[in-house]
Amino acid sequence: MKHIESLRHFFEKHGFAVSSRFADRLGMKVSDVRLFFIYISFVTLGFSFGIYLTLAFLLRLKDMIYTKRSSVFDL
Repeated sequence: MKHIESLRHFFEKHGFAVSSRFADRLGMKVSDVRLFFIYISFVTLGFSFGIYLTLAFLLRLKDMIYTKRSSVFDL
């Protein structure tokens, strides 16, 4: 149990201060850096969802245009 507590303490000390260290290095406010990370995560999620919807639409459109004929008599 002590190992888990020390691991949690390590991550709280070193891992969660990324935004503050990054803001100190750039000379910005920490809240602006955190907002930037939140906005970027929404943008990347929205962009990938948009690509998914576009590809799904194109595949459906391809299936509607190019239908496979099973025999010569379907002409």
